[in-house]
Amino acid sequence: MITKSALTEADVTTLIAGAKSEAQKNSWAVSIAVMDDGGHLLGFLRLDGAAVFSASVAVEKAKTAALGCRESKNFEDMINNGRYAFLSVPTMQGLLEGGVPVIHGGRVVGAIGVSGVKSNEDAQIAKAGVAALLT
Repeated sequence: MITKSALTEADVTTLIAGAKSEAQKNSWAVSIAVMDDGGHLLGFLRLDGAAVFSASVAVEKAKTAALGCRESKNFEDMINNGRYAFLSVPTMQGLLEGGVPVIHGGRVVGAIGVSGVKSNEDAQIAKAGVAALLT
């Protein structure tokens, strides 16, 4: 058996706060979701003015990054490069940039997903959340 790390309630709060800070610094209205390594929702925040639709997209981006053990952009790039069959993978619907895994001790312990602005800006916000936790 192995011992594995897991995100705590305090970690989730830090992830969301770091992402929220980056979003607010840029006046971006987004939704932010944090998942555990199994793709289960641990925390969520929709900033004032964020589109209703962004809520479900943020959740799916985070889930994709958690289950896929890599940034959701990697899956978007695969599809954009012609690997359309990847669209049929079950339980992974957030195949857009903006989902970032949280890696601790070389293992994915969860992920954060952001939606509401341009995809690269969503990723910038998500990475700021991860940086707030890991630095």
